Amino acid sequence: MTSSRHAAHLAQLNVATLRHPLDDPRTASFVELLDPVNAAADGAPGFVWRLVEDGAADATGLRPAGEDVIVNLSVWETQEALWDFAYRSGHLDVMRRRREWFERHVEAHLVLWWVPAGHLPTVGEALERLAELRAHGPSPRAFTFASSYTADEAAPHLPAAPPA
Repeated sequence: MTSSRHAAHLAQLNVATLRHPLDDPRTASFVELLDPVNAAADGAPGFVWRLVEDGAADATGLRPAGEDVIVNLSVWETQEALWDFAYRSGHLDVMRRRREWFERHVEAHLVLWWVPAGHLPTVGEALERLAELRAHGPSPRAFTFASSYTADEAAPHLPAAPPA
């Protein structure tokens, strides 16, 4: 985890339903992109942390949302830093190909929320925020890029800050 001068960081969870298992040849091009995309995220300005399965380079082996659903959970210093990585880097080329590997979601598959700097969200916390967004729509506790809230607006909804 990188250090930061910000009092709050932006957490994000993205879930994706695989069209085929990760070891299927039709998913091979996605699997080949995992290491370079994760390395780019790790080195991106504003990156703080990402979920990684114990003993692995990524979180694709974790299946807390279903056997065919992979999760991406990360923390960023600012919303702008996450936006720049997602939409102004090589990551965008991967996103443009997502229909090759993933089913189209009919409900929210991305959720953003603010956390105190130093707090690493759990998968359970992240899935709760996604469920909240799906059930109630955007709020300072769970939102999207299109319906975002500032850290100040979310401050009353932040989990307790980690001990100093």
